[in-house]
Amino acid sequence: MRKRLEHSWDLAPREAAVLQVALRERLALRPPRAFRPSLVAGADVAVGPAQRGKGYAGIVVLDLRTLESVDEAWAAIEVSFPYVPGLLSFRELPAVAAAWERLNVQPDVIIFDGHGTAHPRGFGLACHGGLLLGVPSIGCAKSLLVGEHGSLGEERGARAPIRAGGQVIGMAVRTRAFVRPVYVSPGSDMDLDTAVELVLRAARRYRLPEPIRRSHELVTRLRRRIPA
Repeated sequence: MRKRLEHSWDLAPREAAVLQVALRERLALRPPRAFRPSLVAGADVAVGPAQRGKGYAGIVVLDLRTLESVDEAWAAIEVSFPYVPGLLSFRELPAVAAAWERLNVQPDVIIFDGHGTAHPRGFGLACHGGLLLGVPSIGCAKSLLVGEHGSLGEERGARAPIRAGGQVIGMAVRTRAFVRPVYVSPGSDMDLDTAVELVLRAARRYRLPEPIRRSHELVTRLRRRIPA
């Protein structure tokens, strides 16, 4: 499938950080008009502990109404960009892009296992990935990268804004009662309220939204089959 954004991946970390700031200006923090998603994808990536090695990416597309699988694709490619907190998109997205090209069905929205605007430069993995693939995107992370939030109730759906620099950059959301929250933020062509709504719709039994959970399972199977 055609990608919307093209740029070199052969960058030094300092150059990558500068590119993040430039690309941030291209974000639209609102969904497309008449946005009624029916197909939701999850993307997950695993890279070995070495600075260079193989990156494994999996994308699973689900019917948002039933959460039944519609399509899936994977890729395993060599990774050369170093591990630098805040710059993980440059390490992980080439593998995601390779998997994306193998999908037969394009989703209406994709949830990344990582951050969107809740990022030191406001341009995390989900922002970069949404622009790259040309699809509305959401970041749903298991831990905070930047900012802080107040307390939230123990019930499913409880939430508290994540703030940094006097701005709301995301939302802590409890997807299951009495379970640790996830950290949701918009990626590209997305707003925070819609992102939270879709994460809750996609997370019905587990802490993580089902698309991310299944893409993680796909990547785990892939790593067992293809050695680093």
